[in-house]
Amino acid sequence: MSLPELWQLFPIFLTEHNPDWKIWFRKEQLSLETLFPRDKIIRISHIGSTSVDTIWAKPIIDILVETTRDADWQSLKKTLLEDAYLCMSEQKERMDFNKGYTGNGFAERVFHLHLRYAGDNDELYFRDYLLEHRNMAKMYEKLKLDLWKKFEYDRDGYTIGKTSFISKYTRMAKKDYSTKYDVIR
Repeated sequence: MSLPELWQLFPIFLTEHNPDWKIWFRKEQLSLETLFPRDKIIRISHIGSTSVDTIWAKPIIDILVETTRDADWQSLKKTLLEDAYLCMSEQKERMDFNKGYTGNGFAERVFHLHLRYAGDNDELYFRDYLLEHRNMAKMYEKLKLDLWKKFEYDRDGYTIGKTSFISKYTRMAKKDYSTKYDVIR
């Protein structure tokens, strides 16, 4: 399937906040905690707009899984594939997985799992900044709503349109929260 065909099947769409998203995250988190070796997982976090209860979001639950440096990522990947996740991207220090993408479009519950080493967690700072600064969260929501129809069938364009906002406020959050998510082991 070509990229444009994929984008037609899985368009960008936003919905009002759904309180079930936190429940769905928690259930998936518990499931992941039983699948992964406990001594290799630092933190499993709900990130992205579905974790901010005051803004519209794509109904996709973003999950950040931070691991120790000595975690066997190929084993973790195999475990995720066996649990119905699809590996969408694999780089040296990052892997991304999706669950809930079907041949007919999105399932009721859709997850995007970001596998990272501990400390590669800018999303936590951005999330916390939006939770603490509701006016910035509303500005972010407005930006996303403005980009939605323009890039409904162009995920890359939608993402690029949000990048400078996310970068700016992530930098501010990292200054405000400095070492909040440092890992000490």
